[in-house]
Amino acid sequence: MPKRSRLLLAGDIGGTKTKMAVYRIEDGLRAPLDLQVYPSTNYASLEALVGEFLKGKDWNIVHASFGVAGPVNDGRVRVTNLPWVDDECSLSMALNMPVTLVNDLVAVASAISLLGPGDEVTLSAGVAQPEGAIGVVAPGTGLGEAFLIWVKDRYVPCPSEGGHTDFAPTNPTEVDLLAYLMPLHMHVSYELICSGLGLPNLYAFLRDTRRFPEPDWLAGELSRSIDLTPVIVQAALEKKADLCVETLRLFVSILGSEVGNLALKVYATGGIYLAGGIPPRILPFLQTDDFLQSLKAKGRFSDTMANLPVKVIVNPDAGLIGAATHGLENGRKNG
Repeated sequence: MPKRSRLLLAGDIGGTKTKMAVYRIEDGLRAPLDLQVYPSTNYASLEALVGEFLKGKDWNIVHASFGVAGPVNDGRVRVTNLPWVDDECSLSMALNMPVTLVNDLVAVASAISLLGPGDEVTLSAGVAQPEGAIGVVAPGTGLGEAFLIWVKDRYVPCPSEGGHTDFAPTNPTEVDLLAYLMPLHMHVSYELICSGLGLPNLYAFLRDTRRFPEPDWLAGELSRSIDLTPVIVQAALEKKADLCVETLRLFVSILGSEVGNLALKVYATGGIYLAGGIPPRILPFLQTDDFLQSLKAKGRFSDTMANLPVKVIVNPDAGLIGAATHGLENGRKNG
């Protein structure tokens, strides 16, 4: 009887959607045997979602690794934008396999060394310093951040919850934005602005302060939509409404400032990567001066910022590949 292939289960768990894939270990991480996408909010827990993926399948899975949108402490995570609490021990027993949980941005950071030319788009070539720290910022449903540092002979990914730091205005319009948001929210963070959850806040600010009018057709379309962000983004990309165009311009300008903040905090001389679901969709806006000028505007460190390589990860499976990479490493450590 032929020996059964040893398989690895990997998942990229986000606030909006979850990707699940199974890999034959000897085939590497570019050719999953099966890959499925699920709406995260349709499931009560990660265990339930994984159970749906595995239903009716007779696979010899030797390890599972999940990149989860939330801080992982002692193998336990409370998912930031979902009502899920998961831990490695409970999942391992329920799924009858060893399970590793890792922060989703740590998973993305783990995939960076595996990316090829077709997986990324360069916004600023810069000059990467060998063994310099690398920053990762990912606007998706929320705003994820991470960084990599060089240890001995390789890059080691480190988690960060920098997306939840206080929003700091850099010009009069942003001061007005902060004043607009403060009465509405207990804490005004960068995630409240630079994310899929936050982008409608920028739209509402520009509309309610009468900076740009809201066309009737757009108001009607938004009223019929559960998720406003795709409507705003598409209208901006098609230049159908000045209000949406200016919303996205403000979004990328503030995102540039926060990317620059992370670059300074970890001294990311190895470069900066933008990940998450939003950057690939809004590339035309990221390729304008609004983003890079905000990123570089750091006073005495402007020249340093101008030399940083800045890239957008356009491979939609980077988080999945990174989670699988973590699974392989843990599988090897544990025999």
